[in-house]
Amino acid sequence: MKIWGEIPKISEVYGKQNNVNKVGKTSGVSSKKDVVSISNQAKDFQTVMKSIKDVPDVRADIVNELSEKYQSGKYDVSGSEVADKVLKSIIDKKV
Repeated sequence: MKIWGEIPKISEVYGKQNNVNKVGKTSGVSSKKDVVSISNQAKDFQTVMKSIKDVPDVRADIVNELSEKYQSGKYDVSGSEVADKVLKSIIDKKV
């Protein structure tokens, strides 16, 4: 179908669409650099973890001392001390 003559506002709509595809100049883009910062709490944690790694898993001096007492027969623990320790460990786990 052909439309003869000028229909109001139709030519303006098509004129506006032509301007949509044009991109204006942009100002210079500044690039930002990535920055990593470690909190004081993380630094403290790292220091503690390093110190813990330096501590041996077994304290040989205490093990040797108890071993000597046991072998010589001087290592004596009463039943009430054992019971107290067991109860204390159970209570500590509940809290």
